[in-house]
Amino acid sequence: MLALSFPAAAFGTNCYVLAPGPGEECLVVDPGIGVEDTLRSLLEEHRLRPAAVLLTHGHLDHVYSVTPVCGGDTAAYIHTDDRYRLADPVASIDPGTLAMMEAQFGQRATWREPERVVEIEDRGRLELAGLSLEVLHAPGHTEGSAMFALDVVPDGLPAEEGLDRTVVSGDVLFAGSIGRTDLAGGSDAAMRRSLREVVLPLPDSTLVLTGHGPATTMRRERATNPYLRGLDA
Repeated sequence: MLALSFPAAAFGTNCYVLAPGPGEECLVVDPGIGVEDTLRSLLEEHRLRPAAVLLTHGHLDHVYSVTPVCGGDTAAYIHTDDRYRLADPVASIDPGTLAMMEAQFGQRATWREPERVVEIEDRGRLELAGLSLEVLHAPGHTEGSAMFALDVVPDGLPAEEGLDRTVVSGDVLFAGSIGRTDLAGGSDAAMRRSLREVVLPLPDSTLVLTGHGPATTMRRERATNPYLRGLDA
């Protein structure tokens, strides 16, 4: 599997491109703020064609560029419980943050909902762009936060890591941390449940591609992440 990533222009949100290999269809995950030019260059360099856009949740920093990336033909996939957020995620940003973002980019923030949206459910199986993914609903950061699990890892990983699967975790799990739960729709109790019932059962051999910051592994997080201590899978 080919896995490419780069940070968005704001909030350090990781945008991922997943494909069976160069010259194939691909999946774009979480196209955030200001990603369009970099994403276009990556797609051209590796001769990739977007088949779908996957959204780990509906916060603005993860979905802002979804409509221009999708165009009119490519569907955006999001969990049912976060579908409502695509109506206007700009409206949920506090005025101070919105003004700062507009000052940085020199233009007013606007939003247009994607033409094609597919609602996904927990444990659903997606067969897209030659890849097979399982949807893992993990609320807490938002009601519809979801992770995407694949039984394959990117090419070129060190063999000694012993990794055999990948999870795109969004803002559920970070290296050494987790997503915040104090925003609208967040829940500390739901997050603890998701960590205990969805995250901890993941095998140590899982590569975790996070929504912000560096990639990690379940082996590393199980041993070092303070938010996973004291939870029983």
